Amino acid sequence: MDLLRSIFKGDKVIWIIFLFLCLISIIEVFSAASTLTYKSGDHWGPITQHSILLMVGAVIVVLVHNIPYKWFQAFPVFLLPVSIGLLAFVMLMGFITGDRVNGAARWMTFMGIQFQPSEIAKMAVVIVTAFILSRGQNENGASPRAFKRIMIVTCLVCGLILPENYSTGMLLFGTVYLMMFIGRVPAKKLVILGGGLLAFGALFITFLLATPNDTLKKIPMGHRLTTVKSRIADFTGKEEIPAAKFDIDGDGQVAHARIAVATSNVVGKGPGNSVQRDFLSQAFSDFIYAIIIEELGLLGGGFVVFLYVCLLVRVGRIAKKCDRTFPAFLIMGIALLLVTQALFNMMVAVGLAPVTGQPLPLISKGGTSTFINCAYIGMILSVSRYTAKLEEQRLHDAQIPLLVDAGGAEEQESSAISDAQTAADPTAEMLNSDAEFK
Repeated sequence: MDLLRSIFKGDKVIWIIFLFLCLISIIEVFSAASTLTYKSGDHWGPITQHSILLMVGAVIVVLVHNIPYKWFQAFPVFLLPVSIGLLAFVMLMGFITGDRVNGAARWMTFMGIQFQPSEIAKMAVVIVTAFILSRGQNENGASPRAFKRIMIVTCLVCGLILPENYSTGMLLFGTVYLMMFIGRVPAKKLVILGGGLLAFGALFITFLLATPNDTLKKIPMGHRLTTVKSRIADFTGKEEIPAAKFDIDGDGQVAHARIAVATSNVVGKGPGNSVQRDFLSQAFSDFIYAIIIEELGLLGGGFVVFLYVCLLVRVGRIAKKCDRTFPAFLIMGIALLLVTQALFNMMVAVGLAPVTGQPLPLISKGGTSTFINCAYIGMILSVSRYTAKLEEQRLHDAQIPLLVDAGGAEEQESSAISDAQTAADPTAEMLNSDAEFK
């Protein structure tokens, strides 16, 4: 028991949420990977690979949650330039070689390992935003200079992500926007920025729907515009088609996902009994939530939503205990990123949003995303360890007057004060570089 406590430190609720998500992931990926099993001929291959990735991810959680949160401020020093360079390289190679997966150049291979630079870029931007907000705090909120710096970094990274992955770029920008709201960026700037984005989005969608596909294909770096147009048109403008004329194969994954949801019930068909997994090419990734509802029913789907909501609420409570701004902004940004991505994935699966291609964090099968999401959980646990030490220090300080009153001796008072100072010195030294959290 002591060994487990020494390994699994930090907030217990976060650990429980993480373990539940991993358990659901193993069960549902094993069930949903039927297409991969058919292609490879290996029944255990896909789930074995996924289980190994989750185990490596668990090791990442353990390693990262033992790192003091102050060290996370140094991560963007190398993550940001590396991710920008990789994003530019992947996009450039997509145009030079035409090497794209599903029409997009999002992946690159290094020493036989395939990964997405956008996942690294998201982490870098969230940490940079938290760092800039923490350093830019004053009595009136975040300084205008902080807003300007955040926009420069975010627009640069999102500008490199958008041509190949519109949904990821918008998700990242939305997360940064919410972080700036939490970070007390002046409301006037946020309203102007939000209004401008809404106006631009409306004009962009109008332009896509009104422009022929042949013209869109001729636009520089517009090779994904026709795909975006078709997804928006399918979601917003499709006419009702009689059942006898409905082409389920032509409609693709969306139709099968909706059938999976519609044919479920309160308790579902049971793990491993999905029918639509054989027709969904991305059943183990983008549409895994539809398989969860089909197999585990409304109760299982509701439980997954409950886990993500608990994650956001719990992180909010941990952030509230912080007495410094950087760790609070950091974990809130991470939680918003994870929960917003999960929300998009679930909305797509049940037909409430256009297809975006966003995996379900910590549940969908993946490589880079799994490792990065596990690192996020490790960061949250690291900050929770820091807040737990703060709570212990406060309790210790509160007991000092009681010890003095009970003992009434100068030696006890001197010893207690000395112990308190000794315990507080490392904390004070660690926390002297960013603003107090109020």
